[in-house]
Amino acid sequence: MISNLVKKFLSGHQRSVKAKKHILSSFLLKGVSILISLLLIPLSIDYLSPTKYGVWLVLMSIVSWLGFFDVGLGNGLRNKFATAKAEGRDDLAKIYVSTTYAIVSIIGLGVFFIFLIVNHFVSWNKILNTAIDPLELERLVVIVFGVFCMQFIVKLINMIFIADQQPAMSSAINTLGSLISLIVVFILIKTTHGSLIYLGASFSIITLVVPLFASLYFFNTSYKKYKPTWSSVDFSYAKDLMSIGISFFIMQGAALIIYMTDNIIITQVSGPEEVTTYNVVYKYFGIITMVFTIITSSLWSAFTEAFAKKEMDWMRNSIRKVMLLWLGFICIGIIMLLISNYIYYLWVPELPEVPFSLSLMMTIYVLLVTSIMVFGNFLSGVGKVRLSTYHSIFVGIINIPLSIFFAKNLGMGSTGVILATCVGVVISILFQPIQCWKIINGQAKGIWNK
Repeated sequence: MISNLVKKFLSGHQRSVKAKKHILSSFLLKGVSILISLLLIPLSIDYLSPTKYGVWLVLMSIVSWLGFFDVGLGNGLRNKFATAKAEGRDDLAKIYVSTTYAIVSIIGLGVFFIFLIVNHFVSWNKILNTAIDPLELERLVVIVFGVFCMQFIVKLINMIFIADQQPAMSSAINTLGSLISLIVVFILIKTTHGSLIYLGASFSIITLVVPLFASLYFFNTSYKKYKPTWSSVDFSYAKDLMSIGISFFIMQGAALIIYMTDNIIITQVSGPEEVTTYNVVYKYFGIITMVFTIITSSLWSAFTEAFAKKEMDWMRNSIRKVMLLWLGFICIGIIMLLISNYIYYLWVPELPEVPFSLSLMMTIYVLLVTSIMVFGNFLSGVGKVRLSTYHSIFVGIINIPLSIFFAKNLGMGSTGVILATCVGVVISILFQPIQCWKIINGQAKGIWNK
């Protein structure tokens, strides 16, 4: 019976079958990754303390800003690589890969040197609202920032896997990194005592080394014909990468503003301890987002290929199937909400009592995000993101004042922060589905077709 079910699941269009195989593989890998991440949180909190762990979370949200400096080149490569490969132009795909690596490497080095200069004038204790030893904190920040500047270069291999409709490979790299991190935490617990610099440096270096070795391996085996070389770098193609990449750059920037400022606002209004509570709730309900991402992650590049080949029926059917599946996630979200307090207690016993309003708002948030995820993947895959870019700019502008108003002025704390994010997400629901159907049915004109 199981064999027949698997055969039925793996039937259909060749592109759909390929996506389904990687969905099954990704479910297994992501399942392991989710389990590891759930174990890492209580272990890390127990090793550091809720306050120090909250400091680490805020620091990581600040460091994530560095990803903003790739100016959308990663996603630009994702689209251009998929299109070139669909057209059978491997030489062009290699040029895109080589040029992207060259530009991102230059940017990464430049950003790190600028950071070293600016860092002398920054008081991290004030930014993080903490009283940790300034020397320890400064060393940690330099290590984390330095490693991250190299990370967003070597992690381009993930974009190539996803562009090639092999998200399971990207998931494997991330899962391996998480597994090593878990082992390292166990070692730190046995050999050291609550060192933020040991934990932060270990996590950072692991997330650099794993994709670095993956890049070296795959660029010398299955992806050898796309291996980046200086002779294949052609900066004249930067415009092609940037034409769509700049829109992704703006959207990524808006997302980073929201993610980074959420933690900073919470730590300033309520202290680092509530950052820990907020992120535990975020991780718990984020399981819904992670699972839904597994299902839809391969669709971006699949839509790019299908759009290049004018296969509108396949795109239309794919969107309908995923939206039907999303309805089931509403039930899952409600069940997770009802049992959330029991899960928090079993998972992180030392966590303060979590307000039901925070859990409820987080449930609403993840269901809103997943509802528009498939439309966002379609629009990104076909390169029609002008409206989404304008929306990102608007949300990036209103999110900070709205978060402060809800969290501080209305006294809602972290619940108010996620409420402000929900307001921004709701706006997407008003236009993205309409734009998708206009494009698929050949009715998109003007701003709807850009």
